[in-house]
Amino acid sequence: MPVPVPRQRAIPAVESGQAQAVFSPGGPSGDSTGGPAGTATEARATTSITGTTHLTLLVIEDDPAGSLGVPEMLDASGKPIRIRTARNLTEAERLLTDDVHCILLDLALPAPGRAAEGTDELATLKHVLRLAPGHAVLALTASGDAERGTEAVRVGAQDYLFRDELDSRLLSRAIRYAVERKRSDKAERRLTESKLRAQENARLERGLLPTPLLEGSSLRFAARYRPGRSRALLGGDFYDTVRTADGTVHAMIGDVCGHGPDEAALGVELRIAWRALTFAGLCGDELLSTLQQVLEHERENDEIFATLCTVDIAPDGRRAGLCLAGHPAPLIARPGRRAELLPYENNGPALGLLPNARWPRMQVELGAAWSLMLYTDGLIEGHTGVGKERLGLDGMVDMVRRQLAQGLQGEDLLRAAVNEARELNGGELADDVAVLLLDRLPGRR
Repeated sequence: MPVPVPRQRAIPAVESGQAQAVFSPGGPSGDSTGGPAGTATEARATTSITGTTHLTLLVIEDDPAGSLGVPEMLDASGKPIRIRTARNLTEAERLLTDDVHCILLDLALPAPGRAAEGTDELATLKHVLRLAPGHAVLALTASGDAERGTEAVRVGAQDYLFRDELDSRLLSRAIRYAVERKRSDKAERRLTESKLRAQENARLERGLLPTPLLEGSSLRFAARYRPGRSRALLGGDFYDTVRTADGTVHAMIGDVCGHGPDEAALGVELRIAWRALTFAGLCGDELLSTLQQVLEHERENDEIFATLCTVDIAPDGRRAGLCLAGHPAPLIARPGRRAELLPYENNGPALGLLPNARWPRMQVELGAAWSLMLYTDGLIEGHTGVGKERLGLDGMVDMVRRQLAQGLQGEDLLRAAVNEARELNGGELADDVAVLLLDRLPGRR
């Protein structure tokens, strides 16, 4: 062990070259400058752990003679690095500021309120870790007491050192590694927390996506969903399909204006409300009027509205009732006929725009075999690569006709429609896109 020097403190300097040992006068609980701790006259460290950050070390030990004998180190300019010395945890808390990068803790320091034998030997270390969760900590223990040092690392210290084996090179490396290891641990913890939040959000959003309830129906169902916001699973578009006890299949698709998380949440609320109201027996204008009340109560401001398309298909599958609330009409494809849009002359206003609005329910003939595609405007509002021209309803109908002629159906048809719209747009579509397909195949009852 180095010979102790009374009323002096050796100050480590962290640098990439050889370390030189000199001593700098300092008070027993002050800084290496000899002035009071925390004053503006403190010498500033000019060496860098990473090349830019100045090092400050807080030594916590209770020997008033300074017998710890920490070897001194200089920075590249020859100035000693700032050191703070605390004789107890109360002083340490006062001296522990954001510019301290590393703490050198003597494990022999008594813990606060330590009474009798049997007290946790690492209670002091645990107290310091709670006091300074963002700082690197080096534990100092008696020579040969590797077991206690190892336990200190397990508890949370970055490394441990033996009291009588301190030298400038060892301490320099230990401080540098401790600080960098702490920074790495912080970065890894933030990354892990970010991944966990992303996984939780993904599980939540997947749970909020609808599960079609079509047990007992001969209809075939397919859906495609692409949110407009980056790294999201859910946007402001929403859809659902259920079969009620009388055999009627109800389908709907809607779009809350905007495509952020608030709109996504409102879309989920409207979908769940639609499902509950449908199972309760509401249909057509009565159902949409109630949904408008839900929207008015749940939206953040009066400018928020939602478009909606609802279809209720008779148990025999040949007829349907159609309600449109500011939403584009579904596309129907039937064998031997060109795909076309269902009538939309009686389209009512979007939900949330007009108080006491009405939404007429239109009866449409579907036929014995058909494919019915419901979609949101994200599919038709993308550009076509020709100036500012958009795909639009006519372009979408032509695109689906061509894909049907190629023999595409079900999920393959929806995937091709969304992908082609994206390619025509020259990249990701700006708005949310939801597409729902119901098929009644020939010969099915």
